[in-house]
Amino acid sequence: MKKVGSTVRPTALGLADKVVRLRERLRDPEWRRYGYLLMGGKMLGVALLLGIVAFAMSVIGSPAQADDVVLKGNDIVNPINTVWTLVAAFLVFGMQPGFTMLEAGFSRSRETVNVLMECVVDTCLCGLLFYAWGFAFMFGSGTPFVGTEFFFLQGAPATYGSSGVAFLAFWIFQYAFADTCSTITSGAMIGRTAFIGDLIYSVGVSGFIYPIFGHWAWGPDGWLATMGSDGNFFPSLGTSFHDFAGSTVVHSIGGFVALAGAIVLGPRLGRRFKRDGGGPMLPHDLTIATVGGFILWFGWYGFNPGSTLSAMDFEGIGRIATNTTLAACAAGLSAMFYAYPKTRTWDVSFTVNGFLAGLVAITCPCYWVSPTGAVLLGAVAGVIVVVAVDVLEYLRIDDPIGAVPVHGICGIWGTLSLGLFACGQFGSTGPMAADNSAPLTGLFYGGGFTVLTAQIIGSAAICGSVFVTTMIMMYAIHAFGLLRVSTAGELEGLDLHEHGVPAYPEYALHGSAAPQGAPAFTAAAYGADARAAMAQAPSGVTLSRREATGAHAGGGDRQPRRAGGRDGHAPRLAGIAAIERQGALPPGA
Repeated sequence: MKKVGSTVRPTALGLADKVVRLRERLRDPEWRRYGYLLMGGKMLGVALLLGIVAFAMSVIGSPAQADDVVLKGNDIVNPINTVWTLVAAFLVFGMQPGFTMLEAGFSRSRETVNVLMECVVDTCLCGLLFYAWGFAFMFGSGTPFVGTEFFFLQGAPATYGSSGVAFLAFWIFQYAFADTCSTITSGAMIGRTAFIGDLIYSVGVSGFIYPIFGHWAWGPDGWLATMGSDGNFFPSLGTSFHDFAGSTVVHSIGGFVALAGAIVLGPRLGRRFKRDGGGPMLPHDLTIATVGGFILWFGWYGFNPGSTLSAMDFEGIGRIATNTTLAACAAGLSAMFYAYPKTRTWDVSFTVNGFLAGLVAITCPCYWVSPTGAVLLGAVAGVIVVVAVDVLEYLRIDDPIGAVPVHGICGIWGTLSLGLFACGQFGSTGPMAADNSAPLTGLFYGGGFTVLTAQIIGSAAICGSVFVTTMIMMYAIHAFGLLRVSTAGELEGLDLHEHGVPAYPEYALHGSAAPQGAPAFTAAAYGADARAAMAQAPSGVTLSRREATGAHAGGGDRQPRRAGGRDGHAPRLAGIAAIERQGALPPGA
C-alpha cells in the first residue's frame, strides 16, 4: 500500500504479481467454488439468450426469400466517388478563411473589417448566383460559348454527366471553386473600393464572367474543351485545351479581373511607387497573413486531388497531392532566395506569395507531370511572382495583396507549363480508373508543340476576353461613381466609413489607451528618425499608430535598412505625422 497525504492507495500489481495471486487463490477451495459458480452463471445466461432468439425465430417465421441482389460496379463506385468529391468540396470551401486571413493580414489595419465583410458577402452572393444561373451557364449543355440548362438546378439528373458523382455534390464542389475565383478578385482592390461597388462587380464576376468564360474550357460543349476534334474549332490540332483544376479557369480569371479593377480604381491615397521615390507599404499583421497562406495550402489538397472526381483513381490522387506539395515547396524557396538580393532581408511576404504562386502554377498540370517536373515548374513560379510584383510596381499599379502576380501571371505560367512538362505517361482520370491510352506529352518530353499550342490558345483567349470584359464593367461602375470610395471616406478608413466599427481594440487605435511603455518601445524599434517624428506628433498620438496607418502588404520590396539601425520607413512616417498635424488625416486612422 502507498500512503498519499491522509489517503491510502493500493499499489498497482504487475503481470507477474497478478499470476502469482491467481495461483494462490486457486489453491483455496472457497475461491475455486466461487469461480465455478461465476462461470456457470455466465454460461447459463448465454444459453438462455440463444434459446430466446431461437424461439422468436420459430414464432415469427423465416422471411420470404427473394432473388439475390446483384450489385453493379456503379452501385458501389458512385457513392464512394460522391463522398470523395464532397470531402474535397469541403476542403476547397475551407480555403475561404485562408483568403480572409491572407488579405486582412496583408492590408492596413484600417480596412480589416472591410476585407472581412467582402469575403463573407462574396461567399453568400456567389452561392445564390451559382444556384440561379451561374452553374447553368458554366456546366450546362447549350452552345460552345454558354450553357443553357439547369437554371435554378431544375431538370437535373441523378448524377452529373459520365462522372457518376451525385449532381448536387458536383454542384457544391464547383460552387467552392466559383467562390475562390470571386474572392481572388478583391485582393488587388483593397483599401479604396466602395462596398456598394464591390457588391455590383461581384455580381458580374460570380454571375457572368467566371461561369461564361469557364464554360469555354470546362463546359461539356465548350469550344476550348472540344477544340481539336472533328467538326469543332481547329480540328487539325488534334488536342483540346487542358486545365485540370483551374490555373486558368479559376486563378487567371480571378487575377485578370483583379488587374482590371486595380487599373480602373488607381492607387490608394498616399501610395508612392519606387519610380517616384517611395515603395510598397507594409502589412499590418504578417502572423495572420502567413497562417492564412498555410490554410490555403491545406485547402489545395481538395482543390487539386478532388478534381479527379474519383476516389478510384487512387494513383492519380497520390500523384496530384505529391506534385502539389513539391511545387509549393520549390516556389516558396525560390521566391525567398530570388528576393533576398533585392531587399537584403528574408522576406516572409515574398515567401508566402511564393508558395502560393507554386500552388497556382501546379493546378493546371498536376495530373500530367512527374514530381521532378512539379519541382521545376514550381521553382520557376517562385521567380515569376517576384518579377511580376516589380513589373506592377514599375507600371504604378497598386496591388496590396499580390493577387495579380500570384493568380493572374502564375496562372498563365502554370497553364503553359503543361505544354512543356507533360511527361507522356498519363491520360485522363475516370470514375472507375485512369485511362492512359492517350497520354499528354509536352515539348521537353518529345511531344512537340501540339499541347503547348493548345495551351497558348486557351490561356490567351480566356485571359484576354476576361480582361477586356472586366475593364468595360469596371469603367461602367466607375462612371456612376459607385466603384471608388470618396476621398474623405478613404482618409477616414473603410472600416469606420463603410462599416462603422474598427477591427481591433482601443489600445491598438488610440494612444491614450496604449499599454505603458508602448511609445518607448516604438522609438527604440524605429530609431532616431522615428523618435524625432514622434516628438513632433500631437499629444496622445504614438508612432506605432502612424505605422499602422501606413501599413500595407504584400509582396513588394521593403525600403533598405540604413546604417545605425535606422529604418527606411521613418521619412514616410514623419510625413504622415505632418499630415495629421494639418488635420488632413484623422489621428489614429
